[in-house]
Amino acid sequence: MRIGIVSDVHCNHQALAIALERMGPVDELLCAGDAVYQFRFSNEVMRILRERGARYITGNHEEVLLGKWGERARAAPWVRADDLAYMAAQPSRIETRIDGKRLLMVHGSPFEPHNEYIYPNSPAISRLARIDADYVVLGHTHYQMAERVGRVLVVNPGSAGEARDARNAFHLSYAVLDTATGEVVFDDFPDPTRAAVDRSIIPGGPAGHAAGRNEAQPRNINFWTPG
Repeated sequence: MRIGIVSDVHCNHQALAIALERMGPVDELLCAGDAVYQFRFSNEVMRILRERGARYITGNHEEVLLGKWGERARAAPWVRADDLAYMAAQPSRIETRIDGKRLLMVHGSPFEPHNEYIYPNSPAISRLARIDADYVVLGHTHYQMAERVGRVLVVNPGSAGEARDARNAFHLSYAVLDTATGEVVFDDFPDPTRAAVDRSIIPGGPAGHAAGRNEAQPRNINFWTPG
C-alpha cells in the first residue's frame, strides 16, 4: 500500500493541494496535526482533508484553537460550523493497522511531554523503540525524518505548509510510505504563498542536504529504504 503523509499544513491550503497532486493516488492519507494555526482556522484545509477521507489527528495548534484562547478565532463569521466541528471531532492519537502492520500517529511525542520536539538526532528518539508498532508517524518539528529505531520505522513528512528545515532549502514537503517495501519517499516543493528563498544565504548552505540527490530532476526526492 502507498500511504501519503502530510503534517503542519498551518492553513496553507494552496500548498496542501499541491502536495496531494504531486503524491498522486494513495491508498491512505494521513495528516499528523497542526492543519491550522492556533489563532486562525482554515475552512479550505478542512474541506480538502474531509474530501480525501484523511486520517487526521490534532496537534498543539488545534488544541489552542479549540480551547479558551481560541474562542475569538473560532467565532469569526467566515468560519464554517461543519468544518470546525469536523476538526473538533478528530483524536490526538491514532493507533491502527494498515496492510497488516501496526501504525501509531501522534503530533509531537507518544510520551509525556506530548509536545516534545523529536528530531532525527534527539536523545528522546531512542524511547520510540519501546512502542509496539511497525510505524510511528510524527509531525511538529517541520523536519523530514525516516529513522529505524529498533523494529519501529519513525516517519516525519516535514511540513506541507510552513517550511523550517534548512536541509532542504526551506522547501515544503510530504512523504509517501510503501508498506510492501518499507521505502519512504520525500518530495520537496516551493511554498506557493511565499517568495523563493535565496539558497546562497542559508548558513552552511543546502549542499550537505543535497548530497546524493540528482539536482537535475524536476522533483527533489529523497529515498529511505530498510538496511
